[in-house]
Amino acid sequence: MIKRARIEDARVLADLAVQMWADHDPEDLEAEFRELATNDEAACFIKYVDDKPIAFAQCQLRHDYVEGTDSSPVGYLEGVFVAEGFRKQGFAAELLSECERLAKERGCTEFASDCELDNIDSLRFHMALGFEEADRIICFRKDL
Repeated sequence: MIKRARIEDARVLADLAVQMWADHDPEDLEAEFRELATNDEAACFIKYVDDKPIAFAQCQLRHDYVEGTDSSPVGYLEGVFVAEGFRKQGFAAELLSECERLAKERGCTEFASDCELDNIDSLRFHMALGFEEADRIICFRKDL
């Protein structure tokens, strides 16, 4: 079963998300997910197996320029995570479908995502689900 997350699901999302974004504080993630639950242009979806939350996807509409796209807004997959032991069973694809459906309902004609250059599993996931590579970049920063 997949359900769209509500405010009361913020802790469940944070517990899943911190496994992917380990450098984030679970309490900060929980607050972010609470806020996202009230945003009509964003959503999180949770996948349950036997009433246990095992995966989630976060998506939203982006109105700024999205690499490789020609329209605005663009549906954007901000993150998708499937717990160890439940991977390679199509759950991430199911979650992506929910995100794409939301974007279409909001009038989007394009959907985008990104991954780190060295994240080969994510690259394979995206390519297998119909994404095409738009560009490769290296981002820079420095302290001032």
